[in-house]
Amino acid sequence: MPCMTKDTVTYRFPEGFWWGSATSATQTEGATHRDGKGKNIWDHWYEVEPSRFFQGVGPQDTSQFYERYKEDIQLMKEVGHNSFRFSISWSRLIPDGRGEVNPKGVEFYNNVIDELLGQGIEPFVNLFHFDMPMELQKIGGWANREVVDAYEAYAKTCFERFGDRVKKWFTHNEPIVPVEGGYLYDFHYPNEVDFEKAIQVGYHTVLSSAKAIRAYKQLNQGGKIGIILNLTPSYPRSNHPADLKAAKIADAFFNRSFLDPSVKGEFPEELVQILKEEGFMPIIEEEDLEIIRQHTVDLLGVNYYQPRRVKAKETLPNPDAPFMPERYFDHYAMPGRKMNVHRGWEIYEKGIYDILINLKEHYGNIECFISENGMGVEGEEKFRDENGVIHDDYRIEFIQDHLKWVHRAIQEGSNVKGYHLWTFMDNWSWANAYKNRLWVGVCQFRQEWGTDN
Repeated sequence: MPCMTKDTVTYRFPEGFWWGSATSATQTEGATHRDGKGKNIWDHWYEVEPSRFFQGVGPQDTSQFYERYKEDIQLMKEVGHNSFRFSISWSRLIPDGRGEVNPKGVEFYNNVIDELLGQGIEPFVNLFHFDMPMELQKIGGWANREVVDAYEAYAKTCFERFGDRVKKWFTHNEPIVPVEGGYLYDFHYPNEVDFEKAIQVGYHTVLSSAKAIRAYKQLNQGGKIGIILNLTPSYPRSNHPADLKAAKIADAFFNRSFLDPSVKGEFPEELVQILKEEGFMPIIEEEDLEIIRQHTVDLLGVNYYQPRRVKAKETLPNPDAPFMPERYFDHYAMPGRKMNVHRGWEIYEKGIYDILINLKEHYGNIECFISENGMGVEGEEKFRDENGVIHDDYRIEFIQDHLKWVHRAIQEGSNVKGYHLWTFMDNWSWANAYKNRLWVGVCQFRQEWGTDN
């Protein structure tokens, strides 16, 4: 039984627990214009607005996984992985998002899957990680119903090409992020601020997930299919009814909007009521809701980094400003909170336990795993010794303290089956490039082997 030791206490985890890490195609592969790959929104955005990327570093300068997957997977094996989540680049496999399949893309992902299995590492494969093919974005991306059908066809192509060996599939990673970044808060392409469109994008994403699940089940390949959600617990400032209500609404917007339909097959009543009252209900076609109801996930990935703390709205919103979820609550900075100042994120280890117990008590104790957790730190060079080793005790402590709460949840009956770190190597981060280092092990190994980073 794998275990960890903390403060002279030994924490033993179940046999077969999924230890590993996660990453995404755009953040690691590089080779953005090679071997028939089509453009995705990141390739395009960098071309038209490179100034919005930290130090002008774009997706073509990522971590060379396309070339170096064999040595990277060997390193995963050496550090103890038994599982690894990566994503397929939709535009590498199907350059225009629909139509012709790229044989070089098929070859690459076949090679990665086979190499992982050859090293005794189970592939967990995610289908969409923020990287819409540009040809589909030109027609509106997730706001366009046609893209739902294109995604279903893409998913089926992946199942047919790789499903004989891949038995853990995920339809989307953090689907709330393209909604927030692309259509609310202007930190992802297409940089629109349009709540009505954001709701349609979110709805179509939920529908696409259900349709992909249906397609997978029809093939009878004997695996499991789920979704990866960044669940950020919404904690109220106090037990005052107004603060409690604010936290419940924030939870409905940012967590339950995807959690409930993915696991329960229905949207949260509180959110639906708000959308009806405000006039923002999405366009729903006949049989959509039945498809969503019938095709829920087998397995849930939980990404956890920080809590969300909220309080009742204290000032009236500007009626002429764009509609935002914050019309119903204010964010709250809890005094004395522990912070990762490099990311501006609160560190609250117990949040990971609260999520798992909530899933146990309110979501049928669905089989789940921690699909991302980790700590990005800027300026780690100051912790490097004369041998080139980074002494990142702060990160080790961060991981141990979260795992302690995962262990407690297991002891209390949580159906959590694994823990994946973000990530196994320093990868390119969407708009922040390599500003915050997340993992230094692979880079150190490469330096010791005399290869470049």
